[in-house]
Amino acid sequence: MTRTRSHEQPDVRPGHEDPHVIERTTAMVRRAPVDLPPPFGDNNIEREPLWYEFGAGCDEPAVPPWTWVAEPPMTSHVPPSPPACIHGGRRSELPRGTAEVLDGVPFPHGRVSTSDPEGALVRALVASFGVQWSDPDNVYNPHRGYASPRCLYPVQVFVDDGERWHLLEPERHALTALTSGSHHGRQRRIALSGRYTRIPRGYKWFRGSLVNLELGITLRSLALGLELFGLSGRVVLPHEGSAALLDELGLTPSWEWSLPVVIEIGPERVAQFPDAPETGGAPEEQPDDAALRDLVRVNRTQAFDDPPARMPPAVPAQLSSAPGALSMAELMWRRNSGRMPRGLLGMSGRRTRMPADSVADAIRWLDAPPPGPSLRAVSELVTLTAVIQDVEGHEDGIYRVRSGGAVLLSADRTAAARLEAEYGYGLSPDAGCDIRNASAIWFMSVKPRELFARFGPNGWSAAQYYCGWALHGLCLSTTAHGMFARPVRAFNEIPTQRILHLDPDEMIALAAVAGKPRHATHALLDIRV
Repeated sequence: MTRTRSHEQPDVRPGHEDPHVIERTTAMVRRAPVDLPPPFGDNNIEREPLWYEFGAGCDEPAVPPWTWVAEPPMTSHVPPSPPACIHGGRRSELPRGTAEVLDGVPFPHGRVSTSDPEGALVRALVASFGVQWSDPDNVYNPHRGYASPRCLYPVQVFVDDGERWHLLEPERHALTALTSGSHHGRQRRIALSGRYTRIPRGYKWFRGSLVNLELGITLRSLALGLELFGLSGRVVLPHEGSAALLDELGLTPSWEWSLPVVIEIGPERVAQFPDAPETGGAPEEQPDDAALRDLVRVNRTQAFDDPPARMPPAVPAQLSSAPGALSMAELMWRRNSGRMPRGLLGMSGRRTRMPADSVADAIRWLDAPPPGPSLRAVSELVTLTAVIQDVEGHEDGIYRVRSGGAVLLSADRTAAARLEAEYGYGLSPDAGCDIRNASAIWFMSVKPRELFARFGPNGWSAAQYYCGWALHGLCLSTTAHGMFARPVRAFNEIPTQRILHLDPDEMIALAAVAGKPRHATHALLDIRV
């Protein structure tokens, strides 16, 4: 993917744009006031619903009234019980030994040789979503091979074997048959749907963004699992008939769940979306949580019309030699977010000189094309900025990623330390924060009005799906170089915009802090199966 984005004018490419859209987009960007949306709280989690309304065309979005509603403490959150659709369902244990199989598969391009597609699929599910380790020092457990906020894993995985749906339960290492809903499929499918109530109410509207980002992360993780076991898949993004699949799965109340992303497995067939659900019946019961009602409303605006898109390779074709011998099993095992000892929160790192390949490989992983025309098109509207220090061949400073490389924007030895000062969870007696010691801090940013002008409401979700897809690649790249990568969203946005030389109408969609771990991981409990 080529990044040639200019910050002086809208991103315009022949073959994608209606001239009227270009004219409208240019006008909106030119009249964008400074610091819009208003700097309420100056934290991008709080500003997120304002950015959405700003993107949709409101020049002065109002702070939602539910912003001021007190919510229970985050620490009091109890995840909901398993969905009722599995009550009484037959539970089947997944095969054991997947970790041993992958231990013989070299990183990055080793693959498993198998002639059993059924067995390969369940092993691919274990590789993609299975538990990896438990940390006695960590307050959030267990951990999987991909990042999730507070190890909550709101994205749930449903598997259709061609005859009935099942819920994948990684902590039980099992597939459990669904006992409600219906079944309309005649081929193997995987559905990824986020359950908003697995995330504390205190995150309010941002729960929608956390789910969308994790959908992108899990999509990349699944792409890797399928690739390792020689399976093909086709991705179907949420469309007008997707709500019918929530009914087919028996997910009630449906407002707890995001519209699913579906991956079709096996021989290709003619695309045929299910009919959109009929309206006019009794209105669905709504949650008492106003923020949740609004984020579900936004989620239901998705109506992608992409045909099923082939799942692209998860691993870039060209990578440098990883430091030392590494298997695919070890890659998943070693991924971490900056371990802290003794039950402390936050992240830790230490200043270490890193090779140039650590940045070059990260860019290759970040640039790996996502599935389908919509996500590929929206990826061209995502600006990638990196604050780099102590990396061979790179002057300390702020870089833009363009044409597959890092281009120095500003030589600045203080950028990482200044970003740490703008981070919402700073160094404290019970939390670590070593952003100042990071080798690279990666930022993905978008202009919401460009998203809406080019893609309508689909652009909001598509950008988050893509950012999650790219971030999981970054996590695997840093792991291969002996580094951690911690996804974050807690920077104070306006000062961060200025440090990174972003435009005032540019929103930070996702960031990641990457560097050398400070604390050893020898105490981790290996729970791979």
